[in-house]
Amino acid sequence: MVFVMSLMFAAMPLMFVAGCAEIAQEESTPPASAPPSPEAVYLTSETTAGMNLPFSDAVRVGHLLFLSGQIGNIPGTTDLAPGGIQGEARQTMENIKAVLEANGSSMDRVIKATVMLADIAEWPAFNEVYVTYFPGDKPARSAFAGSGLAFGARCEVEVIATVGE
Repeated sequence: MVFVMSLMFAAMPLMFVAGCAEIAQEESTPPASAPPSPEAVYLTSETTAGMNLPFSDAVRVGHLLFLSGQIGNIPGTTDLAPGGIQGEARQTMENIKAVLEANGSSMDRVIKATVMLADIAEWPAFNEVYVTYFPGDKPARSAFAGSGLAFGARCEVEVIATVGE
């Protein structure tokens, strides 16, 4: 009897490991009936393509639209809007609005924003402009300062929005 019990206790860890391996195999293998993952669609406007920039304006995956970071440049150029942080912030938000609308979305469908500032001390001035573009519900947001943004910009904003149905 002692021998049988010892044998059972010795075999229990092996049975446990075998069971865990089977569970891990089941979790890592999607069922055959799972829908395929949505394909990424890379969206580049003629303006961006004409400027030979190394990124897409946006990427659509299913019902989500991921925008590349936008700065306060005058469309079609790398010239920044005048007016300091608030002028650039306004142009940045207008650039976002234009990309969203060109790709079937809108500002009221933005669900996440990431704000990069050249100087975190300009955060309050940036926010004065930013909130005017989201008068109702505000998207989730992160903000931080960096040591340098493209073309010497004061701010850059990237967003994720819903699109479609």
